[in-house]
Amino acid sequence: MKPDPALVGRFRDDVEKLTGHAPERLGIAVSGGPDSLALLLLAAVAYPGRVEAATVDHGLRAESADEAIHVARTCAQLGVGHTILEADWAEAPTANIQAEARRARYDQLLWWANDKDIWPVATAHHLDDQAETLLMRLARGAGVPGLSAIRSRLVMEDDGDEVCFVRPLLGWRKQELIDLVLRAGLTPVDDRSNSDERFDRTAARALLASTPWLEPERLADAASHIAESDEALDWATRELLGDRLVWQQGPGGYVTIDASGVPRELQRRLLLGGFAFFIHSGIHELPGPKLDRLLEALRAGRTATLAGVKAMPGPPWRLTLAPPRRT
Repeated sequence: MKPDPALVGRFRDDVEKLTGHAPERLGIAVSGGPDSLALLLLAAVAYPGRVEAATVDHGLRAESADEAIHVARTCAQLGVGHTILEADWAEAPTANIQAEARRARYDQLLWWANDKDIWPVATAHHLDDQAETLLMRLARGAGVPGLSAIRSRLVMEDDGDEVCFVRPLLGWRKQELIDLVLRAGLTPVDDRSNSDERFDRTAARALLASTPWLEPERLADAASHIAESDEALDWATRELLGDRLVWQQGPGGYVTIDASGVPRELQRRLLLGGFAFFIHSGIHELPGPKLDRLLEALRAGRTATLAGVKAMPGPPWRLTLAPPRRT
């Protein structure tokens, strides 16, 4: 049974708000759960003949290979091409399992999308996911970027190749997606890790379910407002970088940052901009708490080192490669 045309139209609008136009090819990440099956079904009906799907088998549960095959069969029924990708573990993780699984999943999806020249790739994150993520990050003491929670659009890079990930279901409730899948006669897989009490997301989900005044819609609205604030701070930082940051090139190259009279959060972002000259893998991989400690050291007039970069107080602050440690 096909979904209601009104739901298909709503989905199409949500996709094209993020892409700017109807995508010529749309990638779909499908785990087999009800959320991603709803995404698959909506995409197949909204963009017939233009959808490719992929399932990442993390190999962390005995059932995962069979679940990937189940998704492949569902895709065949819907006329959607499908690829099973296997996580490339040197050694399967035993700690931070969900974070490591996410990293492996996006690595595989990046490779797949680039190999097949697919742009963009849609994931099935929904409004309830957004509310849970905000609660989890509040509990961890995240800053403004973290409290923006799940971004509706994210561009990721792998060896110079970029892939755009979009989340068109962030305005949809989980129950809507479950109902859509059941009405269509599709059978979702049951990933028991979703109820595993070792994971923070399970606790956040239980808190939302047991606390009526914590409305997921309002939490998702808050995350959206914080994301807008984060974008405004990024804009202000770009304006400041041209005036406040100077890169001295050469073998002993260094960066100077004039952070005087700038609010702390913008000082932090100027530091990130300075580190970008030294860290090839990208400024966003700097650990937030360590960067905050470095910032406090500079504000207190102390020298500190982070990620192989030596930061000296000023004014202006000065960043240079730290000398190698003596052995």
